[in-house]
Amino acid sequence: MTDTASADTAAISLGPEAQRRVLTVLVGSQILSGAGLAAGITVGALLAQDMLGSTDLAGLPSALFTAGSALAAVTIGRISQARGRRPGLAVGYLTGAVGSAGVIAAAVADNPVLLFIALFVYGAGTATNLQARYAGADLAAPAHRARAVSTVLVATTLGGVVGPNLAAPTGRFADSLGIPTLAGPFLLSGTAYALAALVLAAWLRPDPLLLARSLDLRQGTGATEVKTRGPGLIPGALTMILTQLVMVAIMTMTPVHMHDHGHGTAASGLVIAIHVGAMYLPSPLTGWLVDRHGRTATAAASGLTLLAAGITAAAAPADSIAPLALALALLGLGWNLGLVSGTAMITDAVPLATRAKTQGVVDVSIAIAGATGGLSSGLVVSAAGYPVLALTGGILALAVLPVIAATASSR
Repeated sequence: MTDTASADTAAISLGPEAQRRVLTVLVGSQILSGAGLAAGITVGALLAQDMLGSTDLAGLPSALFTAGSALAAVTIGRISQARGRRPGLAVGYLTGAVGSAGVIAAAVADNPVLLFIALFVYGAGTATNLQARYAGADLAAPAHRARAVSTVLVATTLGGVVGPNLAAPTGRFADSLGIPTLAGPFLLSGTAYALAALVLAAWLRPDPLLLARSLDLRQGTGATEVKTRGPGLIPGALTMILTQLVMVAIMTMTPVHMHDHGHGTAASGLVIAIHVGAMYLPSPLTGWLVDRHGRTATAAASGLTLLAAGITAAAAPADSIAPLALALALLGLGWNLGLVSGTAMITDAVPLATRAKTQGVVDVSIAIAGATGGLSSGLVVSAAGYPVLALTGGILALAVLPVIAATASSR
């Protein structure tokens, strides 16, 4: 065997071993970042409501950090395209940590303008948390791609469930330091994001995207494979855009709705923890469904699940936590079905040579949809009430179905 052939064989055999290492490191970083992500979601709207004294703009924090995630998504995608996943993801989490520190400073200074700027920067953590799923798919075989994505997503569950339930304790800790109680969870967010960046910078080696490109060039299969797989870029993007818009809109106003009807931070934290758990915990099953039964069937299921979530939330009595918890669980599950199936469609359709950049652009669209949902949610609730928001969101989610039907008919 020639030296070149030996090198090729060694590189190809490295793929599965490297994939296992990559997934292990990503799991660790996602546990940390999940705590940072969920803690901020729990109190962001409440902090703005407290500082502004109005519900009208309570959806603005969600809109700002999802808008910030749009800018971060394209930046992370470009860095990853040029230098690999490791520097792209590490920079994203560090930026999220800086945003968390800014939120705390704004709360101490009682400065809404600084708060909104800091929340925009904080959105980088959200974008990075989502972009990490693509890193899990870089080295995965096509038949197991959705399951690799789901492994990265499910790792967020532990941090995502723990984070909201630490809202009350971190609030008390912040109060002991002379920091406003509602800013407490951002102490957790900043620390968690900084540690996630450290884990990735130190241990995400080899870089999955750079190694995948190397293996693709050696095997010479990339261009042919892309032409024969997947229903395409647009259906995957539209599925994730719709599910993100509906999920963010309803999720953002649920803590505000609960607060306005006498529920405390601990109750809101519990409901959001259940929601975040449902967003990520079903991922292994979703990944299996996508790989086994197809991308489009699972995407269609996401629209129906979100409709059920909207109906349940709209019908839930304001003084009862259990129905709202069920609605938010369905909301998280519908989002998960749409994200995993949409991610698999995107990864199938885009060649390695431009994958990271295209994925970043797609995630910008997802972030803009989330920002739209977050910003409009407060206005809808102020004008018509939470049940109208929930029901409208559920009906809107059904737009996934004609997209999937058009895709199926064109294949």
